[in-house]
Amino acid sequence: MTDPISSASWSYSEAFVAEDDVLTRARERAEEVGVVAIGPGGGAALRFLASVLEARAVVEIGTGTGVSGLWMLRGMRSDGILTTVDIETEHQRLARETFNEGGIPTQRARTIAGAALDVLPRLTDGHYDIVFVDGDKAEYTACLREALRLLRPGGVVAFDNALWHDRVADPSVRDDETLAIRELIREVGADDSLVPLLLPVGDGLLLAKKEWTPESE
Repeated sequence: MTDPISSASWSYSEAFVAEDDVLTRARERAEEVGVVAIGPGGGAALRFLASVLEARAVVEIGTGTGVSGLWMLRGMRSDGILTTVDIETEHQRLARETFNEGGIPTQRARTIAGAALDVLPRLTDGHYDIVFVDGDKAEYTACLREALRLLRPGGVVAFDNALWHDRVADPSVRDDETLAIRELIREVGADDSLVPLLLPVGDGLLLAKKEWTPESE
């Protein structure tokens, strides 16, 4: 194994894909309302994923002020639609402001106000290319189960904060949120129907591809 990268190299990679003024303003709004947005490295990874999958339909849990949503919309197909869910209507108003500033047509971003586990069961099975989760950590495992129902075969579920401020890797840390994320990681790793990946970008990005099965062909 190679030695861990330095903090300077981590910072260099995080800034590799630069953010523009629209994303900068979205981050400023996030700070004003107490939202912690996905980092630039994680955002770039989501855009890359959306582009590789040529995503047409994406679900996001945790709208925030539109930082992650805009990253994904910029990678999706030009006719792609983002469905973004958040319990805070004010956050969604700020996100729509971000999308508008980013030149995203109104019909490409559907905001739904509500709790994730109330909204997700109402969405269409097997319809989505990506499900991105950045909400209540205690609900991550439940969101995984909903995501696997919503994803098409070959689709990808992604979870932000998968390293949770360096707590997940430290076995002495036993708070509820850390334990919930560890349980999520164990569940993803143990599921033979998934192809998992844990990326050390931002605060950690956990990805899992839903495999094709004979039933899905």
